[in-house]
Amino acid sequence: MRVSGYFSKFEKTLWACSVMGITVSFFAFGQSDALSLIASLIGVTSLIFNAKANPIGQVLMIIFSIMYGIISFSFSYYGEMITYLGMTMPMAVTALVTWLKNPYKGNKSEVQVNKLSVKETAFMIFLTVLISTFFYFILKMLGTANIIPGTISVATSFAAAYLTFRRSAYFAFAYALNDVILIFLWTLAAYQNLKYISVIVCFAAFFVNDIYGFVNWKRIKKRQSVKN
Repeated sequence: MRVSGYFSKFEKTLWACSVMGITVSFFAFGQSDALSLIASLIGVTSLIFNAKANPIGQVLMIIFSIMYGIISFSFSYYGEMITYLGMTMPMAVTALVTWLKNPYKGNKSEVQVNKLSVKETAFMIFLTVLISTFFYFILKMLGTANIIPGTISVATSFAAAYLTFRRSAYFAFAYALNDVILIFLWTLAAYQNLKYISVIVCFAAFFVNDIYGFVNWKRIKKRQSVKN
């Protein structure tokens, strides 16, 4: 993979603006937790690789999940902590293996895009509802802050992780929905401590990157279909 010509001018600009926005907000709102900054930068970098259907994105997502789980624990967002450490991270590992096993025409830098059947989509929805309901009661027992949006976050995270594992272009769209929920959650946290505004900026950057990832995966799928 040649890095110099691998990313388009738009992708480089998107990544640079995301990094700049996250870094500036981190220092502007008095953040002192270096882990939050590092996690955010790793997370947004993983998304630009994911947008290219590159397995490196999943490696970075595994690292981000561990860091984000620790950060969530610090604000008693146990739903986020359990979701990322107990679900997103393990499924990112599984997705990494799957992506490596399904390269597009032998190209290890691009995964073969898959299309889910109606039957499998229904199965995914069923699993999402089942797991979200189970997590709701777990989170309730743990005294999780803002439990309803937290449960919705679990649902969107699971759907996104499942779609990632199955190599569907809609995984990025599901993560974009999850970003919206997370922006809401951390906005509530910011009312109590302004330092969490930097986390809001982080997920706003994630949202933009995930939307681009969804659009680009649709392009990749179309290109792969034509060449096949």
